[in-house]
Amino acid sequence: MWFVFAAASAVCFGLRGILYQWTSQRPIDRNLLLFGVYLSGTIIALIINLFAEQHWSSGVWIGAVMGLFSFISNAAIYRGFAVGKAAIIAMFTGLPPVVVVIMAYFIWDEKLNLWQTLSFVIIIFGLLLIRYSNEISWSNLKGAQWGALAMLGFGLTDLSSKQATLLGAETLPTLSLMYITGTVLFGFTWYSNQRKKSASHAETAAAAEVSIENGNSAAMPTPPRVNWSIGKTLLWGMIVGLTNISGMMLVMPAFKLGVTGLVSVVIAMNVVFVLLYARFVLKERFTPLELSGLCAAMVGIIILRLAA
Repeated sequence: MWFVFAAASAVCFGLRGILYQWTSQRPIDRNLLLFGVYLSGTIIALIINLFAEQHWSSGVWIGAVMGLFSFISNAAIYRGFAVGKAAIIAMFTGLPPVVVVIMAYFIWDEKLNLWQTLSFVIIIFGLLLIRYSNEISWSNLKGAQWGALAMLGFGLTDLSSKQATLLGAETLPTLSLMYITGTVLFGFTWYSNQRKKSASHAETAAAAEVSIENGNSAAMPTPPRVNWSIGKTLLWGMIVGLTNISGMMLVMPAFKLGVTGLVSVVIAMNVVFVLLYARFVLKERFTPLELSGLCAAMVGIIILRLAA
């Protein structure tokens, strides 16, 4: 049963990754979008729990920690899709099991066997191939650093989810606190950026007026790109949020019923959906080293899934 929950979650997160990539190429405020994603999750989790009446135990406070790590990982993956190749970012989102299995060993004494160790070697080998491909260098990472941060954030979110289930926390109250935390963080980030932009625009306008008075019309600034309206961005974020809350509602029962590393690996297979989207919709072509690295990483994930 845990595999069904985990596989369904992977489908939801794969769709989320595709929507993130599509949205990242639009003139849209990233923080406002993600505020909408988390606001949607908050509303849905609270409304459903009005009928489910799940208990708010002390363990649900782990949800706040999950919200923090989820804030970091979602912000990183969105930024990565905006500046990097979708396939590279997607690969990193498939690697949180590396973080999960290693940390689970130290936290809960979930030991690695020979096959798990082999999978880590293959995954690292795949990353090295991608690192030394013709298109990626230390000066041109193409979003790989954001993908790595997302990998770490998603891994820590998985570990926090498992810890919540070990403490007996119910799914909906835990997710409510997670999404409330994310909503506050993204809302505060958006508000802070808006204030900075307003101040910057005021300074630019003042400088332009001074230039005009001095007869220097050539100094007029270029009009900034017009973003989606606040209402349109918020609504779209709430629609994208449906994939996020759906995936998370499936994650917690999966962790409750299954082994941490194995559940995380099955969920990480959402990368397949994004890779297929990148290849057949975005028409991204891979260099031989990139393709070899991606294949090696996927093989490593599959071995980890079978051996966990």
